[in-house]
Amino acid sequence: METYKDIPILTAGSDKHSFVSDSFIALIDKEPGCTSFDVVAKLRKITGIKKIGHTGTLDPFATGLLVMLIGKATKLQEILTATDKEYEAELKLGERTDSLDCTGTVTDTSGLKVSSEDIIAAVKDFEGHSQQYPPMYSAIKINGKRLYKLARKGIEIKREPREIFISSIKVLSADYPFVNISVRCSKGTYIRSLADDIGQKLGTFAHLSGLRRTSTGDFKISDAMTVSEFSEKWHSN
Repeated sequence: METYKDIPILTAGSDKHSFVSDSFIALIDKEPGCTSFDVVAKLRKITGIKKIGHTGTLDPFATGLLVMLIGKATKLQEILTATDKEYEAELKLGERTDSLDCTGTVTDTSGLKVSSEDIIAAVKDFEGHSQQYPPMYSAIKINGKRLYKLARKGIEIKREPREIFISSIKVLSADYPFVNISVRCSKGTYIRSLADDIGQKLGTFAHLSGLRRTSTGDFKISDAMTVSEFSEKWHSN
């Protein structure tokens, strides 16, 4: 079992008998349909350990890497949350939703078709430093109120842009209306807002139709396991 600052890391390839039961990092591949807190709750039930956190939330429809911090490993939360993250995202062009993703209601449509060349050029322009407005459907607090709670009531308020940094972004495939991209970005980057911004740059609309986190800092999705696989390893000791 590898370690991170003397904290053991449990991966899909770890020996089943190498568990450290009170403090460790576990790499989990979140499945669709559950919240990040659902994963925390499940790991608490499996391990009996109450002190569990993670290094960045994934929306219920999204899948991919959750770096789970168990026991004393939670002391690394601030450090690991600040690391870059990498995603594979699917965008649907021609439709904008109120949540900027596939869970929302379509608010605008466009029949404009754009070429693959235009898509590649537009996406590349987002590489580097930029200002991004956080979406209303986010957990950010303004004046003590969570934005998503206001959004659910149909209330939209002014948000200040935040600086983000996209170190790498590229188009993996473009088959209108769907575009698949890979993105490596700084903490605080909202991929749903990025999808919306790409749509606007192309002169059309777009929303995030799929999302998978593939890395967080040095941790990779290829080393992660599902909650069921984690449970199997835990109970095999």
